[in-house]
Amino acid sequence: MLTLLLVAMGLLVNMDVWNDILRIALRDEESSHILLVPFVAAWLVWVRRSRLRLCHGRSSWWGPAVITIGWAISMIGFNHAIQTLWHGGAVLVLVGCLITAAGTDPIFKFLPAFLVLAFLIPVPGMIRQRIAIPLQTTTASVTQWIFEAGGANVGRSGNVLTINGVEVAIAEACNGMRMVFSLALVSFAFTFGLPLRNSVRILVLLACPVIAIAANVMRMVPTVWVYGSFPPAAAKLFHDVSGWLMLPLAFLAMLGVLRVFRWALVPVTRYTLAYQ
Repeated sequence: MLTLLLVAMGLLVNMDVWNDILRIALRDEESSHILLVPFVAAWLVWVRRSRLRLCHGRSSWWGPAVITIGWAISMIGFNHAIQTLWHGGAVLVLVGCLITAAGTDPIFKFLPAFLVLAFLIPVPGMIRQRIAIPLQTTTASVTQWIFEAGGANVGRSGNVLTINGVEVAIAEACNGMRMVFSLALVSFAFTFGLPLRNSVRILVLLACPVIAIAANVMRMVPTVWVYGSFPPAAAKLFHDVSGWLMLPLAFLAMLGVLRVFRWALVPVTRYTLAYQ
């Protein structure tokens, strides 16, 4: 009961910050993955639920220290208009409230569930652009190569492809950024939701950018064709629907990676039943 009360207080004290995070998640498609974070955190706790009996539930003075640090970071972010610090400090305050009530045991025994809370912090536009530009360029180049390999005449100027006289910008037809962060979140849940070896987890996480580009290309090829062959309304509908289908396909791709490891006789899972 004390834990719930302190967590509620941590939310209420920074309600303006949490409202801002929610507003960004609802209005910015590239930050929509934030809405999935509570469910992923709950899932990561659920798969480790056997560890609850090992938690002593003792309050800790580390909690107020974390709360103070989080509050200071949030204030620095607010006063200097650094959105990441403002949001990140509020997340740290929330974690500090939990530590105050339950101690540090839950942090260590459910570490992945706490690490995933970092996805609650909206990624700054500058960082997103640094990721988006090379991603879009690579996607455009590979997509053009696939069309030309199939005998289709598709021109490219930067990140803009031209098919049947219709120009299709990568940013418009397949942004990719929403998928990158959503896929990173899904990859995190996938790797830490299964009893995998740490080496396998690292390999799957490192493969995330490759899977993102491959998924983008899989989406981009038919999307460009639809934009060049059908009315804009139909093309936009296809674009929106295909965007959400890419996440389950990427999840299946990660399952495929594990099957390849098993086929190559690479140890994938831990020998213990307890999730790490």
